[in-house]
Amino acid sequence: MSGHSKWSTIKHKKAAKDAKKGRLFTKLIKEITVAARVGGGDINANPRLRTAVITARTNSMPGDNIERAIKKGTGELEGVSYEEIQYEGYGPGGAAILAQVLTDNKNRTVSEIRRLFVKHGGNLGETGCVAWMFDKRGVITVEKSQIDEDRLMGLVLEAGGEDVKDEGDLFEVVTQPEDFERVKETLDREKVALASAQITMVPKNTVTVDEKHVEQILKLTEELEDHDDVQNVSANFDIPSEYLEKAS
Repeated sequence: MSGHSKWSTIKHKKAAKDAKKGRLFTKLIKEITVAARVGGGDINANPRLRTAVITARTNSMPGDNIERAIKKGTGELEGVSYEEIQYEGYGPGGAAILAQVLTDNKNRTVSEIRRLFVKHGGNLGETGCVAWMFDKRGVITVEKSQIDEDRLMGLVLEAGGEDVKDEGDLFEVVTQPEDFERVKETLDREKVALASAQITMVPKNTVTVDEKHVEQILKLTEELEDHDDVQNVSANFDIPSEYLEKAS
């Protein structure tokens, strides 16, 4: 959809800021810890842990931090016990929003998440109200300066990827979750620098947000992502670029 600013581009810019602030490392450590607790500390036998470690390494997390997080998950080191929850709701203008959470205090977190939705003109819904609008996919973003589209498409399809999308300053590579590692390893081997790489929830369709709701929806998703317990936010909104420029 030419002239529209996609969620992936907005998220990438936000992630770059978070990486500088160190917030990203905190969230990655939580995910590694929980993945190790649920499936064990062997990355070869635990796909979720392997994906979490790959994401951490992509974002330049030191190996010591990764090792410590795994040991906290397996109980070799003392650590906090986190509960996994997915909150679902609607933002202003009817956009669907998923927030994936790891928390050590469910009552506190749900109260804070609900407050953010209400504060920015949305509402927290029941479990299942919007999850059906999303599919789990591997998503890798590559800055356009790194590679031309034809070569990227060839590498991705050969490695079993699903699609390559033009997202403004970025190419977005989409894979099935089980093909994510293979595609990422192929790009790494070809020395293609990745802007981001993660398994996330991708909307099946998008909703164009009208101008009066743009600022609200951006603030809602940003504050959700800034919340210490929120690991990942997925949304199905699309914003015309002229509205985005005014909001920023």
